[in-house]
Amino acid sequence: MHANQAPAPRFEGSDNYVATNDLKLAVNAALTLQRPLLIKGEPGTGKTMLAEEVAAALNMPLMQWHIKSTTKAQQGLYEYDAVSRLRDSQLGDERVRDIHNYIVKGVLWQAFTAPEPVVLLIDEIDKADIEFPNDLLRELDRMEFYVYETREMVVAKHRPLVIITSNNEKELPDAFLRRCFFHYIKFPDRDTMEQIVAVHYPNLKRELLAQALQTFYEVREVQGLKKKPSTSEFLDWLKLLMAEDIPAEALRSQDAKTIVPPLHGALLKNEQDIHLFERLVYMARANR
Repeated sequence: MHANQAPAPRFEGSDNYVATNDLKLAVNAALTLQRPLLIKGEPGTGKTMLAEEVAAALNMPLMQWHIKSTTKAQQGLYEYDAVSRLRDSQLGDERVRDIHNYIVKGVLWQAFTAPEPVVLLIDEIDKADIEFPNDLLRELDRMEFYVYETREMVVAKHRPLVIITSNNEKELPDAFLRRCFFHYIKFPDRDTMEQIVAVHYPNLKRELLAQALQTFYEVREVQGLKKKPSTSEFLDWLKLLMAEDIPAEALRSQDAKTIVPPLHGALLKNEQDIHLFERLVYMARANR
């Protein structure tokens, strides 16, 4: 028997996360189709946080699998701890009689056998080896896998809502993409960014916000930046501006390109970008 199919719940956003209508539609499409939701977008646009907020809004437990370059698909299913079993056999431990004692359940196993439906986050899948997504195809498709050491089939009690994030560091296989519902989180426009800021800093002075937004988007538009500042970095920068009581005037100049933003280390994260920005500022001042 495969995963139980109950009426799909619906995601309508949350007080802590500004979700566009397109994003809400994408989450609900994945719920209806019972397919993994693949979320792409620039780093810092709230992809990981989306899974947390969907789980909270739908009142479902959240299980997280953060992928590294060394992560193998098998680790999400289970691992057989042969070293511990060998050690215990040398010590004469009775546990060695039952191989189940040496099977370490992975996140997918835990999600499949949870007593209620869960949200399963597979975070930054593009960090892993190129074969990683293909190695999970069958398990995510059929919601079951075989444990060879114990000769048992693990079948999902409930189909989890699988949310997969990618920073687009490498292309994902076509066979994998076919099985997902895809959504690209666009970088927030100014109106959406104002809503995001309002969630985090509801008491921020309007004048400071307006000038900070102006400066932030102008920095993002600088040609040749190695890494454009993200939403999370903008929020960090605002926090620092408030903590240091920086006035809106300190962010303003007749020509925005003639000022290096205060505390710019929150926005620009490598020396090439800082040098580029300083050089543009110097050139703009020289031409005045």
